[in-house]
Amino acid sequence: MTDTKHEADVAFIKALAELLRENDLTELQVKRDYGEDDSLNVRVSRMSPVAAPVQVAVPAAAPAAAPAAAPAAAEAPTASDDPASHPGAVTSPMVGTVYMQPEPGAPSFISVGASVSEGDTLLIVEAMKTMNHIHAPKSGTIKRILVGDGDAVEFGTPLVIVE
Repeated sequence: MTDTKHEADVAFIKALAELLRENDLTELQVKRDYGEDDSLNVRVSRMSPVAAPVQVAVPAAAPAAAPAAAPAAAEAPTASDDPASHPGAVTSPMVGTVYMQPEPGAPSFISVGASVSEGDTLLIVEAMKTMNHIHAPKSGTIKRILVGDGDAVEFGTPLVIVE
């Protein structure tokens, strides 16, 4: 019985991959519930041959606007580095639109200097009318926010730096 279920799951995953290719999608995620303690979570994705967007101009302007001159000077050398290579970078798992708050008019999930716990929602990436909460991979402090509300992002785009 498990072999039949396994074969059905493989066929299901192949069908998802075909759907991904036919519709020129970047990512597809499905959860299939079989019972109370039995489910299949599948995420099929492919890398798109798109260069990472340049996000350096936005973060470089933020430290310059900070009231303390010393921290702005200390962050200037790191602003020219690639944010995606930072060990605390949280990147977008999909192509979509960023939303910084749960609904229009509500306060943002995060701000620079805010403390977050592992699993806290940092922001939302909307993809195909589905709101995907992006969670903090670890506890720490928000050092930089690299995207703005309503920005379009690609797979792998750095969103936030958590240290």
